[in-house]
Amino acid sequence: MDFGLASTSFSDEYGYQTETYHPSQVSVNFVQIIQQLHSSLDPRTVFACYGKILGQHLPIQGVHLESDEYQLSWGNRHGVNLNRQILCKGTPLHIDYQLLHQLTPSQDLILEELETLLLQPLINAMQYQEMSQQAMFDALTGLGNRHYYVQSIQKALALVQRQQANIALIVLDLDKFKQLNDRFGHKCGDYLLKEFGDIIRSSVRTTDQAFRIGGDEFVILVQGGLHAAGLLCERIVSAINHHASFHQFGVSCSLGAAESSHIVEPEQLYELADKALYQAKASGRNCYKLSQTQLS
Repeated sequence: MDFGLASTSFSDEYGYQTETYHPSQVSVNFVQIIQQLHSSLDPRTVFACYGKILGQHLPIQGVHLESDEYQLSWGNRHGVNLNRQILCKGTPLHIDYQLLHQLTPSQDLILEELETLLLQPLINAMQYQEMSQQAMFDALTGLGNRHYYVQSIQKALALVQRQQANIALIVLDLDKFKQLNDRFGHKCGDYLLKEFGDIIRSSVRTTDQAFRIGGDEFVILVQGGLHAAGLLCERIVSAINHHASFHQFGVSCSLGAAESSHIVEPEQLYELADKALYQAKASGRNCYKLSQTQLS
């Protein structure tokens, strides 16, 4: 299929550089385009590739897509606006194109064809990202799961070794959670676990990482030493004590923290933090304890 192209040249946010074109008859290789669009399973990369292809074959200098879950963008937001809608798994996706000038009828047909080619690679990438998220995050609380924790603590300890920095590990759980489940049922337990996850998420800093590793057991990787971990523990205990539902059901939280300033095995650091947790429980629960042992 042949059509004329307008002259344009620019770089987008992903570093793709379009060429300078002159009006001429250029053949569109749809097989090659399909291969390019299917070469990645990252939605942003797929969409950036789509934008690059548009810039090569049509007088389009920007394209932007919005849905309930995604905001994807390529190029700039200047030019003649063209709004279109395509269906993705029954959900409408709104796409805004920025044109150098209005499309001719033949160019409009090309755009429709390219949109059709975009759909399946974009669906594949979105589904892959969703599965990746599910594999790394706990479905109930939205925090990282055990698998993600194992990966993250290994990376954190490797960084400690390289930069001689400090990290702390907090182990925390809900006091008398089993009795709560036995008395009020798992729906009530799941509700409090979700609320607990929200409290943890709102308490940690952007540099910290929180995980649910099983049942009512959670861990937090804290950038910094015991002082930073202690401040975080205080915030969590205070938030639990001021939460109406936890007060209603008589549920509190106990926490233990340990610090590593040098290379250490993840199991050793966890064991120290876990021992501190049980010291907190032995002290009456609803509190935290800091391990004074440093592993090096």
